[in-house]
Amino acid sequence: MAAAAPQEAVRWGGRSGAGPCWAGGPPSVPPPRPRRAGARGGRYAAPPDASENSSALYVVNVERNGKIIYTWKGNQRNTHIGLYDLQTKQNEHLYMFERDLRIISCSVNNERTLLAVSFRQYTEEERVSRLLQSVSKYLTLLIEIHPINNVRVLKAVDSCVRVQFLYPVEGRNTSTESRLLLVSEDKYIEQFDIHVAEEEHKVVIQNSGQLPRARVADDLIWAQWDMVEQRLFYIVPKESKSTLKCVQFYPDENFNSILESHLDISVNDTQLKLVNFGYDYCQDQDVASKSLNLQVFTSKAGGLCVCCSLASDIPDEIMYSIYFLHKGYNKTFTVSLERTESHQLKEVAFMNLDYYVAAYLPGQFLHLLNIQHPDLLCYSLFLTGEDARIDVLQNCSIRSPLVSTVLDCHIGSMYAVSISDSALLRFLQNSKRDSERLAALHCALLHFRHTEGLEMQIIWWISENLSTCHSFDPIQEFIIASLYCRMCPETHDLDKLLPYTSLLDWIGIIPGVTCATDIISLPVLEFQNSKGFWEKLNSNLESVKYAEPHLHYHNNVLRREWRNLSEEREERTTTAYLRNIFENAKKVLSHLDTWDSEERLVPLFQEEDYQQQLLMGLMVAQLKDHLMRHLQYVGKKKIDQIVLDYVANLLNLVHRIMKEVWRRYQLHSCIFCFDERGSTGEFAVFHIMSRILEAANGMCMPLPPGFHTLHLGLGVRCLPLHTLLHYIDNGVLHLTETCVRKLLKDLDDTEKNEKLKFSIVMRLPEALGQKARQFWNHPINANFIARKYVKLLLEKLGNRQVCIHTKNKIMLM
Repeated sequence: MAAAAPQEAVRWGGRSGAGPCWAGGPPSVPPPRPRRAGARGGRYAAPPDASENSSALYVVNVERNGKIIYTWKGNQRNTHIGLYDLQTKQNEHLYMFERDLRIISCSVNNERTLLAVSFRQYTEEERVSRLLQSVSKYLTLLIEIHPINNVRVLKAVDSCVRVQFLYPVEGRNTSTESRLLLVSEDKYIEQFDIHVAEEEHKVVIQNSGQLPRARVADDLIWAQWDMVEQRLFYIVPKESKSTLKCVQFYPDENFNSILESHLDISVNDTQLKLVNFGYDYCQDQDVASKSLNLQVFTSKAGGLCVCCSLASDIPDEIMYSIYFLHKGYNKTFTVSLERTESHQLKEVAFMNLDYYVAAYLPGQFLHLLNIQHPDLLCYSLFLTGEDARIDVLQNCSIRSPLVSTVLDCHIGSMYAVSISDSALLRFLQNSKRDSERLAALHCALLHFRHTEGLEMQIIWWISENLSTCHSFDPIQEFIIASLYCRMCPETHDLDKLLPYTSLLDWIGIIPGVTCATDIISLPVLEFQNSKGFWEKLNSNLESVKYAEPHLHYHNNVLRREWRNLSEEREERTTTAYLRNIFENAKKVLSHLDTWDSEERLVPLFQEEDYQQQLLMGLMVAQLKDHLMRHLQYVGKKKIDQIVLDYVANLLNLVHRIMKEVWRRYQLHSCIFCFDERGSTGEFAVFHIMSRILEAANGMCMPLPPGFHTLHLGLGVRCLPLHTLLHYIDNGVLHLTETCVRKLLKDLDDTEKNEKLKFSIVMRLPEALGQKARQFWNHPINANFIARKYVKLLLEKLGNRQVCIHTKNKIMLM
């Protein structure tokens, strides 16, 4: 389970055996009182003046380095500001006001030498009662705190102001210049440049007059700060639509507008809504009930989503939209609530989990919406009831300032959030619908990546649920998703060229949820030589322009070519084309992992299989051509390696499934003999191998060497003769030289065995039959060989007579 801040992790979710619980942690800021024995939480140093009479702490900001600024009231009603370091678990007292103030916004620079604070001086009632009409309502200060020294007034106005220091890249040396963003309720944002100097062990502000400033944005009605990537998202209203813009701040002190996207969101608010510019709980709750509930989330893979809660005219319905800007479409979800209460706040909270966006309504639902593959709803989790319960988050005032982190604005506490892999497996095992199984399986394979233990448990679940999944093949999904997960990190853009699912479409329904999809215009990017997120986003947008589904590798051509070459085997065995194909197959087999003594638990034979090697070689050739068309900058040598690794990993995954199944049913390598009938476990393994073969045929996928031999051997042990022959005649079981030779040599010639041998021999292809009959010394076989020999002589004699007759006829003419 993913750990969070301090000590004991808190489980969020349903009861034991329910859906995906959450792994979380206690509040990331320390409690206002010293820790008592037996209390839950970490062992923190108590902040100054944190006595029994002090009030609770509130988080007011989270900086780029993860440090949390919080405030509390001391026993003398003084207002304290502290800094908590998540890494060292240490507190630092930054500043104290000798009066009871309501802190609105606060930020400290990277060097912790300057502190910017915005607060309300008096309420409107206090100002009237004290006849202080000439005193401004809000005050914004810049304070020298290394050590505490001068205080400079930045703003003294009647409109609310938020402050945020910009942070340099990690690892940068101490700077003598700081930059501060100031966000005004009057709908503008400006940047202050502050130069400092060290004088007699004090850091002081150099600027004697007005601080240099630059206007960043005007006329905005919504803004969000991304403290990790130092990005500013904001919305400017334009008639019936709105325009989302993004300003990127750089370490060299420059900034520029890098993105513009038109959103079909009508904004009628007159009040500015700010996200992640500090947390003023009283004001935020007032604004939340009046203004737009909207957040922007990004992902490491270049995903860009705009999440927006929509108004619904129906009391028992909730609506929200997710704009997948990196995909070029918007999905609007309408959720029918299970129960409604008049006092319940119907406001969806959004959380950023990188691979997923979580839409959460306490007591109702928790939706985990796939960002990377949002096209099919079956790859998102839609949880209700106890499955969707998060005990410590029971109100909607939630913000997601960092990835996998939430701030409960109602009580001012932060939590780390993650999906529990063990709870996800329980949800997979208890799911009754295919959509739930697909979503959980996809999450386990692609979100948690490759882990040995998790992979084993998924294989065990697949072996038990082959007959319960109706709309998809779990073996196909496991193999394709596992290959996608293993291969995509190797090369940039490979995720757009390899398949991640076996499904082309999904037409199922999600109970209680309807979804409408609309095509939207793609964002416009303006950047040069930018790396990281913007490069990945641009790559995603380019793939949408070139019809993304067609970029993924498909097996249609492979299947057709394989069928043609199989039918023309006798005529084309010596062509250069086929020699190259089989050379590809040899390279794949040489790349297979060496199966050690434990893995040899599965008695696979390293034998030659013409059909499978032909398919391996063709897959290598066609996948190579596909990648060469779209990854020309990678180079032929690298693509050759990617393709060989892909096909070799595919064969290893099949072998891994067989190894885990073999171990689970406690079979052993001596199973490959025919002197006794198969056990219940052997029959179960035979059934699973049959489903593996069916999955491979559906995907036109090669199987590891010896698969058909082992499958046929288990079939001989487990099936009655008429069923065995039916499977052979219908192509479920394939006759191989190794298995047939062992069967003819090892079985004695009882009446029952003679019938089996003769039935097998009669079904052998001509070339294989001539080899196999040499190993059966029996009158029936001798008689069969004699008849074949006489037939051959008669055919030759008939051909000779035809030639003589033709020759005589020509001479008479």
